Amino acid sequence: MGFERKSKIMNKKIMDEAGIRRALTRMSYEIVERNQGTENLVLIGIKTRGWYLAERMGERLAKIEGRQLPVLPLDISAYRDDLDAEAKKQAIKSFDTSFDLTDKTVILVDDVLYTGRTIRAALDAIMDQGRPSKIALAVLIDRGHRELPIRPDFVGKNIPTAASEDVQVLVKEIDDQDAVEIDEE
Repeated sequence: MGFERKSKIMNKKIMDEAGIRRALTRMSYEIVERNQGTENLVLIGIKTRGWYLAERMGERLAKIEGRQLPVLPLDISAYRDDLDAEAKKQAIKSFDTSFDLTDKTVILVDDVLYTGRTIRAALDAIMDQGRPSKIALAVLIDRGHRELPIRPDFVGKNIPTAASEDVQVLVKEIDDQDAVEIDEE
């Protein structure tokens, strides 16, 4: 008879709905300041939760500057670095947009920045669609533990974590609530 150890998982709420709202609003103002407005800006949200955050930031930017800007979704699943050669050939078709990114300033939006591999895949997908003049990164949560030399330009909140912890961003559109939680064992 073996001894079984049950692991207990605890959720710790780091941000609530108001905290997320404030972070997205602050980041939107920072984007306007650093870019001297929103002329020539395009928001690209990494699916799934980064896309919803990008839409929210687009709404805030429209209120701040009085003009709508393009907000595009990006599915990077086909650009992962663990795909075989045949799958990579199909990858170019996964982010086919008629919107020309050439000479635009792209603000890439994601929920959590961890190793940097998701962002690297997103950069590959974007570069397949044209040559933006600049790409900046906006993340709601930066949790550290980078494996690639990638750093965000706009951060909602820095949360130092252990590699064993899991950071979950919850959005109303999918999860029926807005929150950021850390799952700890």
